[in-house]
Amino acid sequence: MAILVDKNTRVLVQGITGKEGSFHTQRMLEYGTKIVAGVTPYKGGQTFLDIPVFNTVQEVIQNVGPIDASVIFVPAPLAASSIIESCINQIKLIVVITEGIPQHDMLKVHYYLNKYSCRMIGPNCPGIATAGQTKIGIIPNSVLEPGIVGLVSRSGTISYEILKLLKDSGLGQSTVIGLGGDPLIGLRFKDVLSMFLADDQTKAVVLVGEIGGSDEEDAALTVEQLVKSGKPVISFIVGRNAPEGKRMGHAGAIIMGKSGKPDHKIQTLKNFGSIVVDTISSIPKILLQELSKVNTK
Repeated sequence: MAILVDKNTRVLVQGITGKEGSFHTQRMLEYGTKIVAGVTPYKGGQTFLDIPVFNTVQEVIQNVGPIDASVIFVPAPLAASSIIESCINQIKLIVVITEGIPQHDMLKVHYYLNKYSCRMIGPNCPGIATAGQTKIGIIPNSVLEPGIVGLVSRSGTISYEILKLLKDSGLGQSTVIGLGGDPLIGLRFKDVLSMFLADDQTKAVVLVGEIGGSDEEDAALTVEQLVKSGKPVISFIVGRNAPEGKRMGHAGAIIMGKSGKPDHKIQTLKNFGSIVVDTISSIPKILLQELSKVNTK
């Protein structure tokens, strides 16, 4: 099984002929992603790597048929319009790689996501991959290996290191989702953790949080459900040594009162059953230990 995407997911790339879009389209194809069309305004009628390019999403639907997921590589000033275009055309999963989208634009995006019942991953995220089946976004192909661990993360580069550790340990991954680091994102920890709870392939979960916001705390009850169901949850909080008062990293890393502070996140996750690690190198060993306990019960 998998969550959200699999080998049959039909993918549209918006911004396919740009520098980032063209580079990562090739990487996605190499991984086996089923990319059926691209969109770049005023370049309709062209092809890129044998993929037909259209001017609008509506033209894609008319000529290629239904699309399951769209990935956005459109520059920030136009990205919100591209997301909304996907919503209006009933694309139910939208993966937004673009960073720096104005927050007032994202408020409008969320209106359309709700109106058309679409799911969004990102913005400012590495995307999603179901290991061995498909990849939508910029997660490196080399760190993916089919397995039993679900990973959900607010940090891109650190999650790549963890994916490599999971691969090398033989645990591999079921589905990997990078949520994005902006304040107004789509899917959040509790949403993804609920999907992992229902997924038979996922036997354990790694959660990579960051300072700022309250998403990790908001997901605590779902963490508890996972642990009680026999699926260990290992958590790592990025930025716990960041100096107080200094702006760090993502726009979503905003601390208000206790909420957002690393100590508060760590204690909350521990209280609800997660094991919180100090170093990512310890994650595979602890996962193997916890999984062995579950298997001997």
